[in-house]
Amino acid sequence: MPLARLDISRLRNLTHVRFEPSPQVNIIVGENGSGKTSVLEAIYLLSFGRSFRSHKHKTYIQYEQPECVVFSQVDQGTQQLPIGIKRTRDGAVEVRIQGRAAQSAVELAECLPVQLINPDAFRLLEGSPKIRRQFVDWGVFHYDEQFISAWRGWQKALKQRNSLLRRGKILPNLLAAFDQELIRLGEQVNQARKAYVAALTPHFESVLQQLAPGLEVQLGFFQGWDAQRTLSEAIEHSYQRDIDVGYTNTGPQRADLRVKTPTGDALDTLSRGQQKLVVSALKIAQGQLLIERGRQLVFLVDDLPAELDANHRRKLCQLLESLDSQIFITSVGPDSMDFTWSDQIDVRHFSMKQGELSLNAQES
Repeated sequence: MPLARLDISRLRNLTHVRFEPSPQVNIIVGENGSGKTSVLEAIYLLSFGRSFRSHKHKTYIQYEQPECVVFSQVDQGTQQLPIGIKRTRDGAVEVRIQGRAAQSAVELAECLPVQLINPDAFRLLEGSPKIRRQFVDWGVFHYDEQFISAWRGWQKALKQRNSLLRRGKILPNLLAAFDQELIRLGEQVNQARKAYVAALTPHFESVLQQLAPGLEVQLGFFQGWDAQRTLSEAIEHSYQRDIDVGYTNTGPQRADLRVKTPTGDALDTLSRGQQKLVVSALKIAQGQLLIERGRQLVFLVDDLPAELDANHRRKLCQLLESLDSQIFITSVGPDSMDFTWSDQIDVRHFSMKQGELSLNAQES
């Protein structure tokens, strides 16, 4: 479901930007600070309801403006689906899909799945397990339609159990009543994650070999407790410790995606350039898997040339092109975009200057 039209108002230095992107490849070139990344930020906001650059909404609402608004028409083939989000300075969020108020950010993610590859993507390797869990859960959400219901129920049960544990003294039978639902839903969440990582792994291995032949990297999934125990056994074993510290120590909330080379963690053994290739392979593999399941994704690639030489940029663009998805790529200069796209691909080049976006003259 590519974006057929995008309107951005009062987001950072974008006072009012309106354009019709290509359903395939869009390249936005501009100097640092010109606003090109803000275009990607606006698209991301439409999918996630939040920014990838800051958790503080006031930082991306234009200075001294009460709100920012992003509106799009998403092409569904026979018709276009209008999606809009308004974020006000006081923190209120209004999301509308086809003229009606959306109930949650989940609806945005379902309408417009977005995959981001940017310099901060390194956090997937160097950040906390929470970041890798979010990566896995985003994929499972689009891969298994039953997952979100189990995940929400398990999260609710976990919060209730932790609330009881924080109170101090607690009767075992009361805690056991919460444990039953926590374990049932936690097992569903865990099985969905394991199945997803198993399906993702061959895609990742194939993509990585195309990007970096000979680079050996393995994916592993840590479920959050001893693999030799059931979740019920793990929680029972951790019962006294949970009471002592006041929260649940074991379970799916401690899951992690392990990324390793034959000599250790990928973060410790790979160069920055190799790490970017690994992260890019993970993101593209995730896209391949979901596209196979009938999903259509939008790819946002911010600062493509960073830490990649011309050869690896070419390989990355070849893989992106093969996904048959809508792609937005930013770059600081046209000379660094040295990849030749196939003749049948609709490539539109845009220039960004001081918050103003324009289609290059030869393509207008």
